[in-house]
Amino acid sequence: MAKKILRKISKPPVALKFTKMNAMLGGAGLICLALGYGLLAQGSITAAPLLLVLAYLVLLPMAIIK
Repeated sequence: MAKKILRKISKPPVALKFTKMNAMLGGAGLICLALGYGLLAQGSITAAPLLLVLAYLVLLPMAIIK
């Protein structure tokens, strides 16, 4: 008996859509980065790391994914 070979039809990957929300989140991330590094250069040990963590771990990934 011949077995039928079923092949899965692969769909092309979905392209990421760049919207106004992505631009706003990316801009906010860049502003937080600039402020964070500026405060870091001035010696701030609390606000600078918070802004950098916010930018790198929240805003920039959301700008890419959302």
